[in-house]
Amino acid sequence: MTPQTPHTTVLIIPTGIGAAIGGYAGDALPVARALAQVTDRLITHPNVMNGAQMYWPLPNAYYVEGYGLDQFAAGEWGLQPVHQNPIGLVFDQSIEDDLRWRHLQAADAARATLGLDIRAHVMTDRPLKVTLKTTESGASWGTLEHPDSLLRAAERLIIEAGVRAIAIIARFPDDEGSAVLEAYRQGQGVDPLAGAEAVISHLVVRTFQIPCAHAPALAPISLNPNVSPRSAAEEIGYTFLPCVLAGLSRAPQFVMQPSIHQKLLHRNLLHRNLTDATVIQSAQVNAVVVPATAFGGSAAISLAQSADQVIAVGENTTTMAVRAADLGIRATHVETYLEAVGAIAAYRAGVTPSALRPQIQRLPSLPPSPP
Repeated sequence: MTPQTPHTTVLIIPTGIGAAIGGYAGDALPVARALAQVTDRLITHPNVMNGAQMYWPLPNAYYVEGYGLDQFAAGEWGLQPVHQNPIGLVFDQSIEDDLRWRHLQAADAARATLGLDIRAHVMTDRPLKVTLKTTESGASWGTLEHPDSLLRAAERLIIEAGVRAIAIIARFPDDEGSAVLEAYRQGQGVDPLAGAEAVISHLVVRTFQIPCAHAPALAPISLNPNVSPRSAAEEIGYTFLPCVLAGLSRAPQFVMQPSIHQKLLHRNLLHRNLTDATVIQSAQVNAVVVPATAFGGSAAISLAQSADQVIAVGENTTTMAVRAADLGIRATHVETYLEAVGAIAAYRAGVTPSALRPQIQRLPSLPPSPP
C-alpha cells in the first residue's frame, strides 16, 4: 500500500455454515461498522450487512453478492462505485396476495422514507418452488424447480425498466416448529434459509452481472419471548426486504469485458472497463478477514495470495473445517474481531504487532559468514 492508495479490507463470513458471528440476522453488522473505521474501503457481502428490518449505512462499505465477490477476488471482475442504483423487484408467483402486498408496502416505504430509486416489480411466469436442503456437515443449501422463470423475470426488469440492481422475493417453505428453526431462533445451529438464498442470487449475478440480493417470503411465525438477540431482527416484521433494498441502492456495479448479450442489456455501461482508475481491483486489497475454519471458499483462497494481511478469527466458529494452514496460507491468527480491528490499525500505522506486547524478544544475530 502506498500513501496515495486507499486501504482496502475484505470481510468474508460465508453464508449457511453456522458462523457464530454472522450466521444470524445481521449480527455481523457491528463487525463491519468497526472494521469500516480502520480502513478506507470495506468490501463485504449481503450476509454480513443484511439484518431484515435493521441496516446501517456505511459510506465506505461496498455491498457485493457472493458470486460477484468470488469473481472480484479472482481478478475477473472489477467493482465500480455508484451514487445510486435503480432497483427492480422480482416476485415469486408462489407468494400469496397478502404477503406480496406486505413486501410492496416495504418497497414503497423505502421509496418514501429513504428516497430509494425503485423502478418496477414483476412476477415470475411460473412458481419458483424453492426446496431447502442440508449437507452432512450441517451447512444449508437449496434448489429452484424453475430457475429459467427467475431469469426471464430479471431480464424483463433490466430491458424494460432499465434497472441496474435486482431484489428477489421468493416464497420459502414454512417450517415453524422444526428443530432447525427453533435452534436458529435460539442463536444456535445454521440458518436454514441462507444456502438457498445464495443459490438464487448467484444465478442472477452469474447470468446478468449486476448486483442482486434476496429476501425470503415467509408467513409470520408465532411470538417467542425467548428468541436470541442474534436472531431477533427477523422476528419484528412481515418482510426481510428493507435491508436488501438499502444495500442494493449503493452496491457497486460489476465491470468486465462485456459479452454480446451484455452489450444488448447494458448499453449505458460499455464505456467502463477494467483499466478505469475508478474501478476497484482485487490487487488493491490490503487485508482479508475470515473465520479461522472457513478458508475453503473461492474468495478467501484467491485474496490470500496477494493481500498484505490475511487475518483468521478463531472465535467465529463454523461448521466448516478448512483452516489457512491446511491450504498453505500464511495468516495472522486472532481470537476476536476486536483483535482483527487492532491488527489492521497497527499495520496501517506501520507498527509491528510484537511491539504491542509486554515481552519483546532480543534481536537475533545471524551466524558469521564462512570464510
